[in-house]
Amino acid sequence: MPNALRAMREVKAEGGWGVVCTEYCSTDPGSDNHPHPFCTLWDETDQHVMAGLADAIHRQGALAGVELWMAGYSSRNNLTRTPPVAAMSMPTKYAPLQTRHMDKADLRALRQSHRAAALRARAAEMDIVYVYASHGNLPLQFLSPVQNRRTDEYGGSFENRARLMRELLEDTHDAVGDRCAVALRFAVSTLDADIGIAAEGEGRDLVEYLAELPDLWDVNIGGYPTDTRTARFAEEGAQEAHVDFVKTVTTKPVVTVGRYTSPDLMAARVRKGKTDFIGAARPSIADPFLPRKIAEGRIEDIRECIGCNICVMSDAQGVPIRCTQNPTMGEEYTRGWHPEHIAPRDTQIAPAVTGAVEFDILLVGGGPAGLEAARASAQRGYRVALAEAGTALGGRALREARLAGLSSFGRVADWRIGQIAKMPNVEVFFDSRLTPEDILEFGAPHVCIATGASWRTDGTGRSSFAAVEGIGAAPILSPDAIMDGAAPSGKVVLYDDDHFYLASALAETLVTRGARVTFVTGADIVSPLCVPTLEQPAILRRMLSLGIEIVTSHRLVRVTERMVECVHIWSGETRRIDCDHIAPVTSREPEAHLYRTLRDAPHRLSDGGIIDLRRIGDCDAPGLIAHAVYAGHHYARTLTVRDTVRRDRSALQPSNQPAPGPDR
Repeated sequence: MPNALRAMREVKAEGGWGVVCTEYCSTDPGSDNHPHPFCTLWDETDQHVMAGLADAIHRQGALAGVELWMAGYSSRNNLTRTPPVAAMSMPTKYAPLQTRHMDKADLRALRQSHRAAALRARAAEMDIVYVYASHGNLPLQFLSPVQNRRTDEYGGSFENRARLMRELLEDTHDAVGDRCAVALRFAVSTLDADIGIAAEGEGRDLVEYLAELPDLWDVNIGGYPTDTRTARFAEEGAQEAHVDFVKTVTTKPVVTVGRYTSPDLMAARVRKGKTDFIGAARPSIADPFLPRKIAEGRIEDIRECIGCNICVMSDAQGVPIRCTQNPTMGEEYTRGWHPEHIAPRDTQIAPAVTGAVEFDILLVGGGPAGLEAARASAQRGYRVALAEAGTALGGRALREARLAGLSSFGRVADWRIGQIAKMPNVEVFFDSRLTPEDILEFGAPHVCIATGASWRTDGTGRSSFAAVEGIGAAPILSPDAIMDGAAPSGKVVLYDDDHFYLASALAETLVTRGARVTFVTGADIVSPLCVPTLEQPAILRRMLSLGIEIVTSHRLVRVTERMVECVHIWSGETRRIDCDHIAPVTSREPEAHLYRTLRDAPHRLSDGGIIDLRRIGDCDAPGLIAHAVYAGHHYARTLTVRDTVRRDRSALQPSNQPAPGPDR
């Protein structure tokens, strides 16, 4: 998606990042990750695309970096069908085939393709060209004594296993000359896979061995799952203990990462001499203007990453990156949205109406959707009234933040509340559970209902569209009750038919409150929808460490006073589990009664001066917090403005153009 990626990265450059890098960029068809969107430098067409990207980044005053990628056993090659290659023949990570053991000709070809890609990067006027030896990619596989058991000059001793990395660095230097810097991205410890590389062993040895060869060290830890842990399982700066040694063994500048969101912590890392540069992916997604806001002293305006990995999930789905905190992420080209700027309201729309009332918009509900709709609408210049039924803003973001490991979710509410507090054209009304009559009498021409959703307690979910038999026989603990502080004693059967993060967080929270939890799910693994967020293994480990009994592949079919009955979804066998309480985590019911009552009385809307009635967020279609925030932002952007979606498409070749091969 060259246009989408270019627009997104130009915004980051505008936001003050000193260097803006591509994602992993394939050097040749042997590293093919289709259907996922990723950069390539296979040919001159790719070079042209990369030149456009570099020009966009340079236009905003930043340097452009390209991360040259050779996948090895993690190649998919679904499009090119090229046999993947590696140090030895081994099963590939994502497909039912094995790699080809690389012979000397393969190694020469690989070095040539990497050099050719570096030359194209230079011709495209990129400023930094990476050799990528992280996230389990091919140069790291060669270094591993586990994944490389060769007996030639590329295997055996440490120096032999490091040979390919050294050659790639030397080749790249030779290709780009003094036009580009050469960076090495290197995982000093691979904690999520036992491949024999650790900061206290060969990770450090490699940095010492190649200390002065790269122009820049970009260091991290682990494969992707460990490097990109969520806030639930890793604190800000969690990689520091593993990477701090790098500055002591090289004179070259060093980049470190760690989902840094605190400007004070970033600055402290540099001042203490632990690093020269802070590298950021997720924090730059949540707020592309983070550096500029630091430079301008607007710390309170930074949208801090909450570490939920919705960005990682969207990457796994092959779509533009999405973000819970930043609803404009991935929409820079598609919808033309900017994270900091928004078109002002059209004052020509219904001037007689808007000039005669105190507020232009009445928003009902102060959860993630309502907060974002209020903030963005006010940014456009509308006069907004936000009515919240309770005494605090935040809705589900605030409530989920009370659960074990999810405190960072509170940032979704905190940032928006802070921004609204500075806006004179937003007024918040607490303890305002409005009726249809209240809304009709209010007089605002635009009414938006964002009343959220509540968790169902009848067992209706993914596995069953009907209520579970006898569900009310045992005391029920709804997710809402647990988030509100319920602390039951005894044995709780938590039934997860939602399959994402919440059920496991509820189970962990119940254990910390003294309950004994049996986790039952119809899925074959715990929290399967957390596989794309890279959390699923960590969730399972956490639950096992807490002594939570786990029952997979079972569907809840009946509840009695002290027992639940489940059926194995594959064998049909019945299992009975004793319990004192049952906690169904299945699906949610939109709180849409208010909206429907107003919608079904169009003549009353007209009499009340309401020209536009909408519902957004969980009230409309329950989803993630990210969906709710996006819905609120989309409401504000499209109020009196037509929504347009632009697709990033390749050009259709002329019908008279010959096919590329002889079999046309």
